Amino acid sequence: MQTVAPAVPPLLIGVPRETAPGEKRVATVPEVVAKLVKLGFAVAVESGAGDAANFADDTYRAAGAEVVPDAMQLWSRADVVLKVRPPTPQEVQMLREGATLIGFIWPAQNPELMQQLAARRATVLAIDSLPRQLSRAQKMDALTSMAGISGYRAVIEAANAFGRFFNGQVTAAGKIPPARVFIAGAGVAGLSAIGTAANLGAIVRANDTRAEVADQVVSLGGEFVKVDYEEEGSGGGGYAKVMSEGFMQAQRDMYAREAKDADIIITTALIPGKPAPKLITAEMVRSMKPGSVIVDMAAEQGGNCELTEPGQAVVKHGVTIVGYTDLVSRLAKQASTLYSNNLLRVTEELCKAKDGRLDVNMDDDAIRGLTVVKEGSITWPPPPPKMPAAKPKAAAAPVVASKGGHGHGASEPMSAKSLAIVFGVGALLFLLVGLYAPASFLSHFTVFVLACFVGYMVVWNVTPSLHTPLMSVTNAISSIIAIGALVQVAPPLAGNASDRPNQVILGLAVFALALTAVNMFGGFAVTRRMLAMFRK
Repeated sequence: MQTVAPAVPPLLIGVPRETAPGEKRVATVPEVVAKLVKLGFAVAVESGAGDAANFADDTYRAAGAEVVPDAMQLWSRADVVLKVRPPTPQEVQMLREGATLIGFIWPAQNPELMQQLAARRATVLAIDSLPRQLSRAQKMDALTSMAGISGYRAVIEAANAFGRFFNGQVTAAGKIPPARVFIAGAGVAGLSAIGTAANLGAIVRANDTRAEVADQVVSLGGEFVKVDYEEEGSGGGGYAKVMSEGFMQAQRDMYAREAKDADIIITTALIPGKPAPKLITAEMVRSMKPGSVIVDMAAEQGGNCELTEPGQAVVKHGVTIVGYTDLVSRLAKQASTLYSNNLLRVTEELCKAKDGRLDVNMDDDAIRGLTVVKEGSITWPPPPPKMPAAKPKAAAAPVVASKGGHGHGASEPMSAKSLAIVFGVGALLFLLVGLYAPASFLSHFTVFVLACFVGYMVVWNVTPSLHTPLMSVTNAISSIIAIGALVQVAPPLAGNASDRPNQVILGLAVFALALTAVNMFGGFAVTRRMLAMFRK
């Protein structure tokens, strides 16, 4: 008799309430809970975990989660814990031995936390350690998701503290100039701030040590301000590197000039594992106009402004300096939704079999980068990910000299025999037309032939890449034949009814009118759409 192995219960994913002061996010939202259940997991959520983000306990129950009354019960039962902030020492002690923890850890800044988690023989995946240079890792990139939200919120906070409109207006009471906004740092958060401020109508200028982001700044409606000093500033992984003293001095000089003109300054500069660089000095703050605003998005790491007070909005020298460290939590519902989707993608990578079990595959570059502790052994920092080798450039094809001057490039000349046949057939057709066609037709036919020749020469001598816009315009213009059709269908003049065309000609003229109407309106419509592609 064959014995059946007992079914292995699914792993329990626990979602505790965040205990950090001011933190309103939750690691998983009800919509994602349902997807985790479909992957084969059981889900437990601490009661009240989603209240601050407007996700009630009943919505979690409806999605298939168990609501646990207290943190101790959840931490002690959960096989996998999903969190936003790094766990406190008390939470680490409640973590079940051998359990898996996924969330923000910041291993470089929290070595003691790493030792505590290793002592619990835990497996820890730090979402902040994801190798962001891997294209397939983008769906798991919570840093990018949160930075985009914080950049947007920074502009909203600036608008709240600023005493004027962002966009310029002309009213009966007077003219209102647009606000001038300067963004220091054009990473994900900076680009989000640029787009938001530009959409509100402000004049936006931005700077970054990485010259390659200049096009992105311009595409979002900003103006890139270049430092008068040549040095490459990309540090890899989407971050900037520490610059030389010469560059930093030139950058400070540029910031001093911008501070005098700016109404709002938003700073975003961060370097992984290091305090935030000081970009805005007290002297620059004093040079700003009264009522100006500085939003320091790097306040949690010490701030980019010398006068920033982390967690506070203060007024110094008539300038409001916003140093909030919870910008993301001020959009808690949106941030929780995006963050939980990132964690879902991580879980999908760990549970490809959809059987409710985790497989931490250290041969996978993305998973290896995320894993900072594996079953009690600290595995951070990871080795550099294996990036795909660049494809060797194909050998340049030999350039063939062009045989003709037309825009279509080289082409073989027609043989003498073929050319003679073409001309012979054409001459015979013209002879037949001249012998049997009425005199009134010949004048129109001559114009038609000349138009075909001129049109052929014009189009053929244009490069093929321009054929679509060229043909859309020429199609519209060539619809002048509609005039000829209108002449044919016009009512007869008095006393000349016998000279009007017969019913066949009238039918052809009406048909020609229908086609040329499509030609005209379609040609101009295509041209307009193509020109719109080159406008913002």
